Amino acid sequence: MHTRTFRNRFLAVAVTAMALVSLSTPARASSTSNELVALQTQVQQLLDMVQRLQTTMDTRFAVLQHLAEQTADSANQMSATVNTLQQKIAAQNDTTNGKLDTTSGQVQALNDSVDELKSRIAKLDKTIQDMQAQLQNIQAPPVAAVAGAGGPGVPGAPPVAQTPPLKDTYQAGVRDFNAAKYDVASDEFQDVIHYYSKDDLAGDAQFYLGEIAYLQKNYADAVKDYTAMLDGFPGSAKAPAAELHKGMSLLKLGKREAGITELKLLVRRHPQTPEATQARTRLATLSPTHSTGR
Repeated sequence: MHTRTFRNRFLAVAVTAMALVSLSTPARASSTSNELVALQTQVQQLLDMVQRLQTTMDTRFAVLQHLAEQTADSANQMSATVNTLQQKIAAQNDTTNGKLDTTSGQVQALNDSVDELKSRIAKLDKTIQDMQAQLQNIQAPPVAAVAGAGGPGVPGAPPVAQTPPLKDTYQAGVRDFNAAKYDVASDEFQDVIHYYSKDDLAGDAQFYLGEIAYLQKNYADAVKDYTAMLDGFPGSAKAPAAELHKGMSLLKLGKREAGITELKLLVRRHPQTPEATQARTRLATLSPTHSTGR
């Protein structure tokens, strides 16, 4: 725009100069004809230079405008790519957290299955010992007969409710949990808690009730079961897993601050456990300031 204005002004000046020369006295016309021709030549050269300058400026402006448009398009594409990557990272974090939760429960169940196998081996050893003792005494007559047993007039004794065996009931619950028979496993774990409320296995049974509720996405009941386990058996080996899943359940229920608090407690109480590592990862996705557990 400025170049065109300059060119127009220059043309006006040149035309004015030529007009002034043409109005000069005839006496001087012959003496200055050569100068006039030279002046006209210089004016034409200047006009050509202005024209070339205008063409160059137009070309460069078009190039700059094209580059600006390309830069804007590239910026928009980069912004869209960044947004897509952020969404993918968030989705991968959620998937990873879900897999870690499932793996944690499976590891706990595997440990209990090993304990169950050890108990069954011990029971088999005892059964073999009992059978050997029976074989040794099978030919020995009884010391005395039981008098009146089943005799006439003796009423039969009423059936007595028997307390289910602790380890057998607990191990049956673990087996049914691993087989995804959650209703049956829940009843067996409830029996352990009811009849053996002070035993450490009652705390483990309470943990598995929380795991069943957690896997069934019944997060409110899961929080209650994990809380009961942590309050009654804070020193249990399953306490880190219980705290982790309690925090996750609170987050699922939309109780963000309570969930964050629970995960930070886990990091402080059990900093070297795999569950603490999972808690740090989850806290980092919620807010970078929470990842340290402070």
